[in-house]
Amino acid sequence: MTRTASVASAAVGTDVTRVAVSTVIFSLRREPGEVRPTLVLPLVKRTRDPHESAWALPGGWLDIAENLESAASRTLAETTGLSPSYLEQLYAFGAVDRSPTRVVSIVYWALVREDISRTESFENVAWFDAASLPPLAFDHNQIVGYALWRLRNKVGYSQIAHGLLADEFTLAELREVYEAILGRRLDPANFRRQVESADTLLPTESFRTGSHRPARLYRYNQDVELADRGPLAH
Repeated sequence: MTRTASVASAAVGTDVTRVAVSTVIFSLRREPGEVRPTLVLPLVKRTRDPHESAWALPGGWLDIAENLESAASRTLAETTGLSPSYLEQLYAFGAVDRSPTRVVSIVYWALVREDISRTESFENVAWFDAASLPPLAFDHNQIVGYALWRLRNKVGYSQIAHGLLADEFTLAELREVYEAILGRRLDPANFRRQVESADTLLPTESFRTGSHRPARLYRYNQDVELADRGPLAH
């Protein structure tokens, strides 16, 4: 039996501790008239105590027969219908007083490129600005804050922004992703110099046309990972 299964078995077999898996899911949404897209995440309205009617992260109990990443993907699909373009384990939250009964939550964070309007058909699911959340159930405000900190750190040294982009994109579109994640405007000329000097972008022969002059499309070098996942990578 794997260590994960052993932990789950111990949790299910006693009244002391249960193991849950939750996911912080980041995506982008552009509202009419906005200068840049907003970093958003889905929350689920709880239908029972504790914290009935409060908003919470999507999640569910860990099945004894599944591994953690599979559980994260499953609960994500069950609550929002979304499939992540990037999924990474964030942290284990297990403070004694975080729930009326002892619950350890294994939390993942994910990025999705999909049209988030598809989640409108899912009951009790709504999208919120990641930087301006209501009070959430349990310790979920703390969890989102930590996930946002992790994302902002990784965008500075990895290709993690690609998890929110189409396969081909303009430099302006890439800059907008950075601005949405960091929550501030970036100088276009400086940004162009920095990303072009990093040698992680490959120019294509295609251009985005519209009301302005055509803008060259780029793609990420696929030989480089989206992000360094550290010792948990496999």
